[in-house]
Amino acid sequence: MKLKEYINLTIGCLLIAIATSYFLLPNKLSSGGFAGISTVVYYLFNIPLGITMLILNIPLFIFAKIRMGNIFVIKGLVGTILLSIFIDVLDTTHLVLTHDKLLACIYGGVIIGIGTALVLKGNASTGGTEMLANIFQTYKENIKISSLLNGIDMAIVTLNVLVFRDIEIGLYSAIAIYIMGKMIDIVFEGIHFTKTIFIISDKYESIAKKIGDQVARGSTLIYAKGMFKGDERKILLCIASRNQIGKIKNICMRYRRKSFYSNK
Repeated sequence: MKLKEYINLTIGCLLIAIATSYFLLPNKLSSGGFAGISTVVYYLFNIPLGITMLILNIPLFIFAKIRMGNIFVIKGLVGTILLSIFIDVLDTTHLVLTHDKLLACIYGGVIIGIGTALVLKGNASTGGTEMLANIFQTYKENIKISSLLNGIDMAIVTLNVLVFRDIEIGLYSAIAIYIMGKMIDIVFEGIHFTKTIFIISDKYESIAKKIGDQVARGSTLIYAKGMFKGDERKILLCIASRNQIGKIKNICMRYRRKSFYSNK
């Protein structure tokens, strides 16, 4: 890896470790993945969380080497070792920044999200369920990684609830996981990223005019052909900021029987 990738990976792992050791772990909250399983082991058997995460990842590294090659394994191994060391070192300080579960899941989710995004920007990983999902995809290429990860995280959070016998742990953990995902998107795309919206409507001229007058955005008319019936279509293409997409959708809804839209 390049020096910048190593820096991103190191800082990212440190942030994840800080959020885990100082916010989530003391409150028995889970960020999903192997960290969630390791949290259960930590409280049941008093085994350091970082060591458990490293042990859980060993079989994955073996399978990943077979299925995905050395480069992927090396990056995952470096990230996993760094994260495990950081978590166990910070845990020895016994520092708890808050016992309020709501604050813990919010700040923990934000910091882990930023840290994970930095790791991903370094073209690396910290192993865990992300690596597991990638291995699964080598067996079934059309499997959707995001859906698989969500399913695994839900199962692990459910495990935490059953072991600790506290439904609030699951509810707060779900908030933390949701915030993590949003923070990853923000780091990658920025706060003011733009989105593209496609509008199919017979009233394209009226819609384009209202978008220009009310949202101050221009539109591009695309001539297309429907492949199912062979009908000629006219599609409006509009690029707008995130807060403007809602206004454009509201304009389209006025022609709800004669328009269809999709945004990416």
